[in-house]
Amino acid sequence: MERTFSHFTQAAYFTAFIGASVMLYGCGNADAIDSTLPHEASVITIPVETTAVTTGAIASNYATTAILEAREEAFVVARASGIIEEIYVEEGDYVEKGEVLAQLDKKRYELNLSKAKADLVGLEKELDKINKVYSQKLVSDDTFDKLSAQYESAKATEKLAELDLTETTIIAPISGYIAERNAKVGNLTESFQREKMFHIVQQKALQGIVYLPESELTNIHKDQAAILTIPALADQEVIGYVERISPVVDAQTGTFKVTLRIPNQQEILKSGMFSEVALTYAIRKNATLLPRQALVSIDNKTSVFVVKDGVAQKVDVILGFQEGDHVEVLNGLTGKETVVTVGHQNLKDQSPVEVVNS
Repeated sequence: MERTFSHFTQAAYFTAFIGASVMLYGCGNADAIDSTLPHEASVITIPVETTAVTTGAIASNYATTAILEAREEAFVVARASGIIEEIYVEEGDYVEKGEVLAQLDKKRYELNLSKAKADLVGLEKELDKINKVYSQKLVSDDTFDKLSAQYESAKATEKLAELDLTETTIIAPISGYIAERNAKVGNLTESFQREKMFHIVQQKALQGIVYLPESELTNIHKDQAAILTIPALADQEVIGYVERISPVVDAQTGTFKVTLRIPNQQEILKSGMFSEVALTYAIRKNATLLPRQALVSIDNKTSVFVVKDGVAQKVDVILGFQEGDHVEVLNGLTGKETVVTVGHQNLKDQSPVEVVNS
């Protein structure tokens, strides 16, 4: 009995010892794990690019397009029929008004003029004889009147023959450049009833036709400035002016026609060039400006993110004029803020940010 108790006592002591050891080991590991955890969560910042709000001038524009056209141009046709004997100009040549462009065969017209002159001389002699006897009442009034009418008709025929001969010489009706030369030596001028012999354009002043919606009618006035950007000339900008405004609105399109006057004394611009047109309505100076890319649309409101002390604050803004890459802010900013231009898609109000401008 004593032996049995003794074995039981030893086993109990051993079990208690093992349990205590396990508890001590567990507590020791718990302390070790707790020591590796951070005492507080780390703050995640969002990288953004920013720019300062500026103050300057901005204009209100209406954007459209126009094809440049010559204000003065002429399609030259031959009034006389005949074979083209000579051509004196080529495409690209500058000609003055009245300069000879081509010459037609004029032999037939010279003969017609000679015949008309001869007929007139004969009637003049006959009329002189009749006048002498008519004063003596030896010729009837009817005979005298018929001969006088024939004489006047002969004079008109002579003038027509002179005009026909003159028109065998093709001259420039205006000063300008030869844009097209369709005529060739040996051609019959009757073949140019549809196709013109020459096309002359004057390019010292051009024009552009634009069609504006009727809602813009009250914003347009004569001599109003327009900025034309010419893609073919590396986006060079030129100034044009409103010259004519149509007094009617096209009921089918809801637009009205505006003609722009475009000075071109240096003749850099060419007829047929494409242009982007910005009609300037008004200009505001000392306006609060920011890049268009800084704007975000949240909850049907236009907003920007203003960075202050490493935090992005969402600010609702009211916009005014918009021109190119810049917009005017009428309300919401003072003009001294720094706004986010890149990275604002990932932002919320009061988001921590890191400015990483290049």
